[in-house]
Amino acid sequence: MIELEDQITAIAKSVGCGQLERLREVVHRSRTTGESWLKEVLDAGLVEEEAFLRGIAEAMGMPWWDAEILPEEVEHLRKPFPAELASRFELLPVAVEDRELVLATWDPFDVTRPSVISRMVNQPVGWRMATRTRILEGLRQIYGVGADTLDEIIRKRDPRAEEALLIEEFTSLDKVSEEEASVLKFVNHILRSALEQRATDIHLEPMEDRFRIRFRVDGMLTEVSAPANIKAIQASVISRLKIMARLDIAEKRLPQDGRMNLRLGGKKIDVRVATIPSVEGETVSLRLLGQESFSLAKLGLNASLHRVVNELLELPNGIILITGPTGSGKSTSLYCFLSEINTTDRRIVTIEDPVENKLPGVVQIAVKPDIDLTFAKGLRSILRGDPDVVMVGEMRDAETAEIAIRAALTGHLVFSTLHTNDAVSGITRLVDMGIEPFLVSSAVRAFLAQRLVRKLCMECRKPRELDIEDRRKLGLPANAKEIIYRADGCPKCRNTGYHGRIALFEIVRVTPSLEELINHSAHRSQLLAQAETDGFVRMRQDGWQKVRQGLTTIEEVLSVTPAN
Repeated sequence: MIELEDQITAIAKSVGCGQLERLREVVHRSRTTGESWLKEVLDAGLVEEEAFLRGIAEAMGMPWWDAEILPEEVEHLRKPFPAELASRFELLPVAVEDRELVLATWDPFDVTRPSVISRMVNQPVGWRMATRTRILEGLRQIYGVGADTLDEIIRKRDPRAEEALLIEEFTSLDKVSEEEASVLKFVNHILRSALEQRATDIHLEPMEDRFRIRFRVDGMLTEVSAPANIKAIQASVISRLKIMARLDIAEKRLPQDGRMNLRLGGKKIDVRVATIPSVEGETVSLRLLGQESFSLAKLGLNASLHRVVNELLELPNGIILITGPTGSGKSTSLYCFLSEINTTDRRIVTIEDPVENKLPGVVQIAVKPDIDLTFAKGLRSILRGDPDVVMVGEMRDAETAEIAIRAALTGHLVFSTLHTNDAVSGITRLVDMGIEPFLVSSAVRAFLAQRLVRKLCMECRKPRELDIEDRRKLGLPANAKEIIYRADGCPKCRNTGYHGRIALFEIVRVTPSLEELINHSAHRSQLLAQAETDGFVRMRQDGWQKVRQGLTTIEEVLSVTPAN
């Protein structure tokens, strides 16, 4: 064992480990505990995973594996090695050569594993070494999310218990059958995997021949590899989610909405659940909302836009409207604004559909159409409660807009949202809704439009040479030598080249000259020209600035911003 400690220390030292004493303590302690010292070392971040494990593989004479798993190989690799076994031991089948099953491991020091596995699969086994990160990624690719628990369900299934599973509300694992507990574990696998991948939405969609699971990560939908036999329990999974969201599991013909609160990995997660009946069965969509903190710094405003926003937040009255399509981050911006002005001497009341995040010290009301609590009715009640600041989740109709304008004209600061393509279009949208132009010009102080773009992964972004077209788009001289970056790909960003999202903004302030044009029902092009004269900077220009800062790419900016 002393020789092993010396070898491990030497490998760790060669890869730049700065905590050699702690590493030796972990290895030494494993003599008595019997626990995997390697797992503890990796979990504690004492070494760089790939470099350290490559060193161990070289010292032990084990071949290294890091090849891609092609889609056509998945079934070939899955067949000889059960998902439950692969998940339990964290072993990945990487090849079947003649009669030998080749498995990748990240812990070659578990001496009991080879003989146990050979006996269980009843065939010769060859071994390779890989990182734990790569093995877990490969397990999801080959078997799908939660495949180990799904194998349990199928193996132990009693067809007569299916109806009981669909109608019984189970409350704890000690009160449920093995099959029900396996469904619970499978659902937890889906939720945990979504959080690990930073997903904001989960979509479970029954199809004719399969049950599709998709995650939305950084605004992009990606299909998750699902176990081949998941179709057999799709009704059980959907019913479990409906029970967790307190929905009526007997109602399958009408859409339903609910929510549930989870705690995964010590983090509170609020989940909005929506079901939609389809010809192939009920689809379930889950929106994952973390308990976030909100501040202006989070928005990533440049210096000039930050100054304008601060000035708007200091106004005693008027309407500030945020525009953009669904999913463009409008609610997050509103929460950041409210958090900035949330002081003990201000009474802030909101009406939202739904309340996505809870703000301490803010009175938040949820719209409830089933009891006729609409935006308009709720807003009327709010104004009778002596608020200083009001936030209306969305101006959906003329009635709501008129009440909000009346509130602004009687001394309230009002925040709300509109669905338009850009900031200037917010003016014409209100007029099209039936609001008199003079009311728009006198009540609204500013229109802010925004979009979300994917943020470059700082671990793997690569410098990119500027060509003539790049310089033209970015407004740079033909001989500019600035460096911009392109997306590449690494394990941290799931090989997409992007990690997270940032917002692009544009703000139109209603100046006296713009007021006059609004009052005369000027065309959008005239309003835009005047706004630019008054200093308006378009969203695409904000995007170009973030490209030059190395935060995103030209392609991302072009994909979400209008040219004119």
